[in-house]
Amino acid sequence: MRILRAADLIEVPWKNGGGTTREIATGITDQHVVWRISRADVAQDGAFSDFTGFIRILTVVSGGDMVLEHANGTLDAELWNPLRFDGSLRINSRLTKGPLTDLNLMFDPTFCEGDVILRRGPFEQVILRPASGIVAFHVLSGGPTMNAAQLTTGDTAFFDEADAALSLGDGDAMLEIRLRYLDQSDDVKLCIGKR
Repeated sequence: MRILRAADLIEVPWKNGGGTTREIATGITDQHVVWRISRADVAQDGAFSDFTGFIRILTVVSGGDMVLEHANGTLDAELWNPLRFDGSLRINSRLTKGPLTDLNLMFDPTFCEGDVILRRGPFEQVILRPASGIVAFHVLSGGPTMNAAQLTTGDTAFFDEADAALSLGDGDAMLEIRLRYLDQSDDVKLCIGKR
């Protein structure tokens, strides 16, 4: 198990000035980004970047909700509710209650499958090491423990090499992020907290 603390995330401003991004982790093979997990502080309405070739799962982790407008309608990004969509969609975001922070999982579906699941306490489980891929947990609230290590809001724990014991108490909440590689021979390097 490896832990990236919220305090260690590096903030990078967006080119359009509408927010900032903090890279949590990436999976890379042969200089190709297979997947990426990041947090973004969204300060104003604006256009999303084009991520053609990727599936996105966006979860608002704090602040208000966000409406994602595209040519065929709208998608509602609500607090702690993972929202899956194609990265090629031309989206304009509209903040409904002011600034927010979201967590983004983006993955190339030709290399892997991805999912994001909300977990609320009380909850206890042994997390089995994935046969191919990783499992990560991003803390939304409270102070859950993993292998007796105390986590706090914004921390992310990664499992790719060993099993781990997860314990959430009342009021604890986390996002479980699962990535399964489609070809076990692909040598995907896990890069934590690098930009």
